[in-house]
Amino acid sequence: MVEGGVSAVMDAPVRSLVLWFPDWPVTALTRASASEPPRRGRVRAPAPPPEVQTLDPALPIAVVEGNAVVACSAAARAEGVRRGQRRRDAQSRCPGLRIIPADIARDHRAFAPVIAHIEEKAPGVQLVRPGLCALRARGPARYYGGESEAARMLIAELREIGFGDVRAGIADGPFTAEQAARAGAVRSDPVFVVPSGGAAGFLAPLSVAVLEEAALGAPESRRPASDDLVGLLARLGVQTLGDFAAMPPDRVRERFGGRGIRLHALAGGRDSQPVQPRTPPPELQRDVAFEPPLEIADQVAFGMRVVADDFIAGLGAIDLVCTELRVELVGDRGERSERVWLHPASFDAAAVVDRVRWQLGEDTESLRSGVTLVRITPEAVDAASHHRPAIFGSAPEEKVHHALSRVQAMLGHRAVVTPAVGGGRWLTERQVLVPWGDRAVVAKERARPWPGSLPDPLPTTVFAEPPTVEVLTLGGYAVEVDDRGAVTAVPAVLVEGGRVRRIEVWAGPWPVVERGWDPARARRAHRFQVVDDDGGAWLLVCDRGSWTIEGSYD
Repeated sequence: MVEGGVSAVMDAPVRSLVLWFPDWPVTALTRASASEPPRRGRVRAPAPPPEVQTLDPALPIAVVEGNAVVACSAAARAEGVRRGQRRRDAQSRCPGLRIIPADIARDHRAFAPVIAHIEEKAPGVQLVRPGLCALRARGPARYYGGESEAARMLIAELREIGFGDVRAGIADGPFTAEQAARAGAVRSDPVFVVPSGGAAGFLAPLSVAVLEEAALGAPESRRPASDDLVGLLARLGVQTLGDFAAMPPDRVRERFGGRGIRLHALAGGRDSQPVQPRTPPPELQRDVAFEPPLEIADQVAFGMRVVADDFIAGLGAIDLVCTELRVELVGDRGERSERVWLHPASFDAAAVVDRVRWQLGEDTESLRSGVTLVRITPEAVDAASHHRPAIFGSAPEEKVHHALSRVQAMLGHRAVVTPAVGGGRWLTERQVLVPWGDRAVVAKERARPWPGSLPDPLPTTVFAEPPTVEVLTLGGYAVEVDDRGAVTAVPAVLVEGGRVRRIEVWAGPWPVVERGWDPARARRAHRFQVVDDDGGAWLLVCDRGSWTIEGSYD
C-alpha cells in the first residue's frame, strides 16, 4: 500500500540509538577548544586557553545568537533563563548572566574528538549536529548484550572523560530516538527505550514544536525566521504530534507539500531516514611528547624532523599539501603557545621544522619552561596538483621564493620582510614590514576610522625623515595656525633647502589630533596641500609653528 507517495517498505524505520549532550554550546565553551579525550597511544591535550579557563561551568552562562539565547548553563536556568528568550529578558531575570556569542565552529571543533571517542566503542556514528549524534542500534546491541546495555556502556565511557550529563534514546528511527533522549531520559536515568512499534504512541503527546528542527534540517542557532510551518500548525489548532499524525495524508500534501508529508510521517513514528555513518577523517595532525622537557630550541627542532617528514608524507598520501600550519607548544608548567604559520606556496618538512624553531625563539613570554608537547596541524590544505612544478622549468616567482626561503631559513623568520600598506594617520606609520611567507593581516587596521587620516589619492613619495621647510607670506612673515585652527596669513612662499618656490594654490588646514588624554604624548598638527609655480604638489604639516614636508605628489 502506498501512503503519501512513499511505500510501506521504505517507511519501515530502523532501530536507532541517539546520544544527546544537553546545552552543548555551553559545554564546548567551558572546555578547551583543542582538547580531546585521552586515547591509547595519544598524548593528553594541552590545557585550555586562559580566557576559557576563567569560565566556570557552575556560573550562569548564556550563549546568544541573533539577540536570542540558544543555550544556557544549569545555573542560568535556575535563575529563569530559557532557550529562545531575548537577551534583555534573560539579563533581567539574571543580572549576573555571562553573555557569550554563539560560535558554530567552536561547537564542531569541541565535538569532533567526542565523536572519535564514541567511534572507538561503536563504529558507524552519524554527526547530526554538535551535541547530538546517532548510531544504528543493532550492531552495538548485539555486541554489548542489548540496546539499553550498549547505551549505558557508551554513557559510562563518556563520563570517564568528563561528560557527566549525557542522555540516550533508543527507538524506531533517529527522530523518535532523539525525542526519547530529550523528553524521556533524565539525569538520574539517562537511557530511555521506546519499544519497537511504539513510536507513534510515544510521540503522540509531544508538542508539534519538536518538528521545527526536523523541518529545517538545522540546529536552532541556524533557523531561518521565514519558515513558519510549525507555527501554522499551531494556529490551525494542531498542538500535538498525535493530532498532526491523525490528519489525512492527502490533506497534508495539499496544504504543506512534500515537506509536510515528511513531517507527517515523523509525527506518526514512521521515520524512514536511516542513520548515515560518517567517514572518519584521516589523522593529519601529529604530536610529539618530550620526556624530560627540552629547553633548547635546536633540540626540539631536531626531535621534530622525523615527525615533520611523516606529517608531509601523510598529506601527500591523500594528494594534499599544507598551506597554513598550526603549531601548538606546551610547556612543563602548563603554559601554551599557539600560532598559525603561512607559506607562499606549500610546506615541506624543512619548513615545518623551521616554523617550530622560530616560534620557540619568538614566543619566549608564553613559554617560560621546557617544552613537553609539540602539535602540528594543517590549518588549510590544497590539492597537490596545484603545487606541482612546471614541465619546462619553474617560473621566476618560484625562483625568487626559493631563494628568499633559503635566506630566511638561515637567518631567521624576520630576516626577510616585504612591505605592505597598513592603517594609521601619518603616512610613515602605514608602511608595515611583513616577514616573507606571512600574509599581511592589515585589513582590520586599515578599516579603523583613523580620524585625521589622509584620504585618497595619497602622495606617491613619502619621506621617512620629513625635511624642514618654511612657509612665508609675500612680505616674508612666517605663516602659522592659531588655536582655532585658522592660518594667521595667506601662504605665498615655500622655502625648501635654500630654494624659494612661489605657492600658486593651497588647501587646508586639516587638523590631526592625537592622544589628547596624555599630556606627554599629545599632538595637534595641521596638514596643507600646496602647488608651487613649477607644478609640484606637496603635502605639508604644520606642528606648533614648525613646517615639514610629509610627502609629494609626483
